[in-house]
Amino acid sequence: MALLFLTTSPLAAQSVDPDDFLSFDPAQARIGQMLFYDKILSGNRNISCGTCHHHHHAGGDGLSLGIGEGGEGVGPLRTPGSGADRIAKRIPRNAPALWNLGHRSVTTLFHDGRLAVSDLYGNGFNSPAEEWLPQGLNNILAAQALFPMTSQFEMAGNPRENEIAGAVHDRIDAAWPILAKRVRIIPEYAALFVEAFDDVKNPEDVSIVHVANALAAFIGTEWQSHDSPYDDWMASGTPLPAQAELGRQLFFGKANCSRCHNGPLLTDHDFHAMGLPAFGPGRTRRFDPMPRDVGRMGKTDALEDAYRFRTPSLRNVALTAPYGHNGAYPTLADMIRHMADPVTARSAWIPTMARLPAAPWLEASDFVIRADRLEMARQTRMLDAEPVILTDEEVAQIEAFLHALTGRTALTRPLGRPDRVPSGLPVD
Repeated sequence: MALLFLTTSPLAAQSVDPDDFLSFDPAQARIGQMLFYDKILSGNRNISCGTCHHHHHAGGDGLSLGIGEGGEGVGPLRTPGSGADRIAKRIPRNAPALWNLGHRSVTTLFHDGRLAVSDLYGNGFNSPAEEWLPQGLNNILAAQALFPMTSQFEMAGNPRENEIAGAVHDRIDAAWPILAKRVRIIPEYAALFVEAFDDVKNPEDVSIVHVANALAAFIGTEWQSHDSPYDDWMASGTPLPAQAELGRQLFFGKANCSRCHNGPLLTDHDFHAMGLPAFGPGRTRRFDPMPRDVGRMGKTDALEDAYRFRTPSLRNVALTAPYGHNGAYPTLADMIRHMADPVTARSAWIPTMARLPAAPWLEASDFVIRADRLEMARQTRMLDAEPVILTDEEVAQIEAFLHALTGRTALTRPLGRPDRVPSGLPVD
C-alpha cells in the first residue's frame, strides 16, 4: 500500500462497474484453480502459485519478504527450509495480493511495472521475456502467470537441480514447453484442456499459453471483490460507520490520499517514491552489486524513476498486511503514519517491524544495506510527497475508512483452494 499525501485538490470517488472486468471462461477457470495450487509448475515440484498467494491469507502470504523455492509451510509460519534444500535468498519484494487484477484498467503489473500491455515486441506485452514471450496470451494476467515459473528463487530452483532451472539458465522461454508437457501428460489435465479450449483437439496441443490462460481465468474471476461498505455508500448512499466516514473525508480531503489512490480500484497505476525503509536482498540488477531495490528504474534505466514503485489498489487492504513493496510495516496505522511523514517514520523504523522468518545464514545480509550511508541518503532524498500532520485520532479514522474497503464476501471465494490436484502432489 502506498498512500500518497500531497497538497492538491481531492478527486471524486469512482465506483466499480462489473462490466469493466475482463470476461473469462468458467471451465478454464476451474483448470486454473487446480494449476494455481499444483506444484507441478515448479522446478522441484515443491511450491505452487498458491503457496505465496494463498486463500487463507487473502491472496498473499502474510510475510514482508516471501520464502520461495526450498521453504516449508504456508503464510507467516512458512520456514526457510533446512539442509541442502534451504533457501539461498529471500524473495526481494512483498507478495502482492491479487484482488481485481482482471479489471480492464490494469495494464501494468509487478511493483516496478516490468510487465505492461504493449506492441513493442509484437506479442502484446513489454515484458522481461521481450520477443520470446509466446503469442496467444489472452491478457496481462496470463502473461504475468508465466514469470514466477522461471524465477530461480520463486519457483524454478537452481540450475543444476532440475530441467526447468537449467532451461531457464539457457533462455527464459526454454522452460515453458517443458512445463506444458508436464501438465498435458497427466490424463486428468489433458481431458480438461480438450474440453475447455476450442483449439485443443488432442493432449499434444496443450501449450504453455493454454496453461497461462487457464491461470488467468482463475485469478481474474476468483479475486474479484467490490461489495464493501464503501461500494454500498457509492451505490446507494448507505452511511459508513462514523469513524470510517471521518476517515473518508480525510482520505479525499486534508490527507489527500486520493492524489494517487483514486479511480475505481483506488490506484492511479503510476509510480511514486515514498521512501520506505530498506532491507532484504534487494532486487539487484546484474551490474549492481549492492543489495538495494531501485524500483521502477530497474525496468526503465531512467534516473528519474529511481526508488519509485507502483501504487497498489487499496481494496481489501485491511486483509493483506504487511504493507509496502517490501512489507516494511506490519499494520495499517504504521503505514499511514509513514505516508504522512516518510522521513520521520523511516528514521523511527526498526528491523523487528519486518516479518522475516528466521534464517540465521541470511541475517548478515538482511539489513546490511542500512549501513550504507550514501545509499540511505539517496533513498531519503528521493520523495514524491511533502509531510502532512495527522493526529493519532485522524490516523485511526483513515484506518477505519480503509477497513470499509473490505468486501463482505472477500474471504468467501467462488472456487477456493482445491483439496487435491491432478498431479497428486500435496496441496499447501
